[in-house]
Parts: sequence; C-alpha cells; structure tokens
Amino acid sequence: MISLRLPPELERKLDSLAKSEGRSRSEIVKESIHEYIENRGKVKSPFELGIDLFGKHNSGLTDLAQNRKEYLRKSLSRKNEKRSSH
Repeated sequence: MISLRLPPELERKLDSLAKSEGRSRSEIVKESIHEYIENRGKVKSPFELGIDLFGKHNSGLTDLAQNRKEYLRKSLSRKNEKRSSH
C-alpha cells in the first residue's frame, strides 16, 4: 500500500476528474501510475512524435532537400514553357 500527499490544487483536479468520470481517485491514480511505467521506456524521438504530420503533401521525391534548387529550376522552366506556348 502506498500513501502520498498531493498539493491541494492537484488534489482538487483529481477529485474533479474522478467525479466527472464516475470513478474513484484510487482508480485514476493506479491507471496513471500504470501508464507512466508502461510509457517510461518508450521515449519517442521528435520524428516519431510528428510522424502523422509529415508527408501530408508528399512529392515522391526522396532527394528534394538536397536538390531543391534543381527541382525548382525545372518547375519554373516548365511553367514558363506553358506560358510561352499560349
């Protein structure tokens, strides 16, 4: 068995959460500790944290960062060709 003291503000927040979820404070604390222990060794890299945000507008070009100027030059050239043909 564990006994702990919480700062008054944290205890109020815990009480409020327990009441809104219809659960006991003990249940919420147990679940929180369990999640903390389970996730403790699973530190994610910044890339892993943002993986769902990357590639939303994927060009399919794997070397875009290295050759961006060449791709831009080609893109502008094609755009200018289309303008001059009209």
